[in-house]
This record gives sequence, structure tokens and C-alpha cells, in this order.
Amino acid sequence: MTWPAPGEPVRLTWAQPEDLVGHELRQAAEDGRDPAPALRAWLAAGGHPAPPRAGASPVPAPPELRALAVRLLDELARLPSPTAADEPQSWNAIRATWPPAGPGPTPRPEPGPALRRRLEAAWVGRAAGCLLGKPVEKLPLDGIRALARAAGNWPLDDWFSARGVPPELLAAHPWNRRSAPTSLAETIDGMPEDDDLNYPLLGLLLLQRHGKGFTTADVARLWLDELPAGRTFTAERAAYRNLLLGLEPPATATHHNPFREWIGALIRADVHGWTNPGDPAAAAAQAYRDAVLTHTGNGVYAALFIAAATAAAATGRADVHTALRAGLAVVPPRSRLAEAVRTGIRTAREEAGFDRVADRLHARYGHYHWVHAVPNTALIAAALTHADGDFTHSICRAVSGGWDTDSNGATAGALCALITGEVPHRWAAPLKNRLSTTVPGFDGIGFDTLAHLTHRFTTQEAARS
Repeated sequence: MTWPAPGEPVRLTWAQPEDLVGHELRQAAEDGRDPAPALRAWLAAGGHPAPPRAGASPVPAPPELRALAVRLLDELARLPSPTAADEPQSWNAIRATWPPAGPGPTPRPEPGPALRRRLEAAWVGRAAGCLLGKPVEKLPLDGIRALARAAGNWPLDDWFSARGVPPELLAAHPWNRRSAPTSLAETIDGMPEDDDLNYPLLGLLLLQRHGKGFTTADVARLWLDELPAGRTFTAERAAYRNLLLGLEPPATATHHNPFREWIGALIRADVHGWTNPGDPAAAAAQAYRDAVLTHTGNGVYAALFIAAATAAAATGRADVHTALRAGLAVVPPRSRLAEAVRTGIRTAREEAGFDRVADRLHARYGHYHWVHAVPNTALIAAALTHADGDFTHSICRAVSGGWDTDSNGATAGALCALITGEVPHRWAAPLKNRLSTTVPGFDGIGFDTLAHLTHRFTTQEAARS
């Protein structure tokens, strides 16, 4: 939310119709619907493009322009998409695209104590990767590179720092204002709150209350009970608004929600893989029921990909490439998300230096919004492939590639740590086994305790709480 000066109107981010139109026009172009008539009407009336990085434009629209925005959002939603056949929405239709054997065989998971240690590493790895990416979230790729180079930290190999960075460069590429006080090398003191950790915590609450048979409606009720609206962003905020309007899933994901193919469902997927070790299909099914509250199409596929890859990794007997193959097996193969993952993996194999990998991905997918699932999932797959199981390389490549840096670092860190079973001391120590959050009952909790709680749900027999 943008806080106004006294007497000025409140500008709620990710919710104003006049800001949503620009994003919906862009989404329509991406999935093959023709936005030209709506775009002409919008521009002729004085409408503006979507804010490129922020959640709201500086000033509210006049009433007549806002009314036009609402009408255009409805009109755009009625346009048929030519990608529909290749990008199915229902669970049964998605399952029908899988190979006959499903995601394929995966090794049996290691016994309890070993799995519990891997789960603790995954929580720590998720936090470390997220924290690494927090200060440069929203910065362009050239800004990330310039700041790290100025600190002698390129190729990226350590926490970001302002030490030694010229003031003019800091002014040109300012750190994320909310994150810099807690996420630079000189300011880290435990893991600060972040939605990339809040959502896995909510996933644990979901399993505690409803077990693995939870429904999408259960996810919705949990959010209304335990998730402050101000802690939601993009598709999650749109769905939250829709719940308050009285809509039910799956309409919560589609009504005036141009962010429905962005990265939000992906960052909620880890817990579904953690709790289904060796069963990518079950992990994908859980992730689907979670994701469709807020997302459709490629936004859902990204969650399925990460959940299934994580389930394979959780066995302790799969390398990162095997895990990525398991993830890709649950994604409709002709979808844009599947094509992007394949491109990310192939590009990582073709280039010796990761800067070149990132440059090629940005050239191909840079027309997407920086929070969209397609480019970010391609980058995660590329970073993990290029790092070949090394934790430091995994999180540093994911963050150094730009776009949604904290989310990408978190996902890459969790998956790699789950495979290796450990996080190097220099990344784990600053976190002090302490996580800050506003999710009830979890503030100050340790990652060891979170691993114990997660481990309770790793068998199919985990009871409904």
C-alpha cells in the first residue's frame, strides 16, 4: 500500500481497476487474445499503462475512467484464448497431458531421521536464498550486477553489501527500501519476515487443521482467519478481495485478477513437495488445490512443477536433474511454462558462464512482467541446472539472474538444500535459527522446530488434526 500525505486518498496496491487494466491487456497479448480494441479504447480515454514495477499508479483515476476500466476488464475476460487447448485448467485435463506412467518412478525416501535433517536444511536453504535476494528485489539486471561488482562480489558469491559501493551508484540503484535494513551483510540478524516464508508456514497450518485431504475452500478459510490482507500481494491480494466480495473458488482466481499467471502459487508449493517425499503426483495434486484459489494456467503449472520436483528431491536419493525432470513431467508439455523450463535447462547446459545464461533468458522472456511465473520458473530451472547441486552456486545464480530475486533464491535454495541435506555454515549462521513472521504461532520459531512439524506430514497416514 502507498501511504498518502494527510488529506490525500489511499492508493491500495494491486487492486485499483485503472491499474489492473494495463496488466490484463498485457496478459491478453501473452495468451493470444486480441487486446487491440480494448487498448485503443483505454488509451483514447486517457488511460495509462500498468505501473512497470510498483503496485499502484501515483494518482487515482477519475470516476469515469475507473468505470471504463471495470468494463474493459470484463470484456477482456470474455475473449477466448487460442492457447486453451495446450494450457488446460481442470485437474483432470492437466492429468490427461501426463505421460502414461505419470511423473515416473522415484526412489523410496530415506528413513525418518535423515528426512528430518533434509527438511531442516530445506527450511534454512529457503530462508537463506530468500534473504540473499531481498535487497535487490525489483532492481533491473544491470543494477544488480553493478552493485555487486562495486562491492567486489561478482560473480555473486556472498550477501549483498553497501560497503565500498559509491554513493552515486547506490542512488542510481537503491536497495529495496523495506528489505535493506534487515538483508544486507552488515544488517542481517536472523531471518526477517517475508511472504516467501509466510506461505510455507500457512501450508503447515493448513495441514495441521485439515490434513492432506484439504480443499481449496479450506485454503480460503485459513487465509481469512490467519493471513492479514496487507501481507498479500498481486494474485493473492486479488483473490483475497474476491473472497471478501463473496466469490468462491475458482472465481477467486479469475475475477479482475490479471496476476493469475504470476509467481505467487509457486512460492506456496514447497510444503506440498516436502510432505510427499517420493510421490510427485500427490505433491502436484496438493499444490493444485492450493494454487487454484489464486491462479490459473501457467501460474498453476509453476506450482505443480516445484511441488513435484521437491517431492522427488525429498527422497534424498535424487540429484537435481532428476528432480527437475520429475517436476517437468507434471506440466502440460505444450504450455508456455513447460517450454520455458525446457529452455532454461537447455540454455544452462549450453553456456559456461551464468551471465550469458541470464542474458539469453532475459532476451527471450523479458517482455513478461518481472513477477510472472514463466520467466522466473525458467530462471530457477536454469540456475539449478547450471549449479549442478552446489548450494552457493544455486542461490547465487538464481538471484543474480534478476526478476523476482527473493522468490527465486528461496525456491532454488530449498530444493538444492533438500538434495544435499545441508546448508553451508556461512549462509546458515546469520539466520540464527530464528524466523520472524506475523503468521500466528510461528514468530521467532526455529528451523529445527519447523522441520519437526513438517516431518509429521511426510506419510500418507498423517492424521487430520
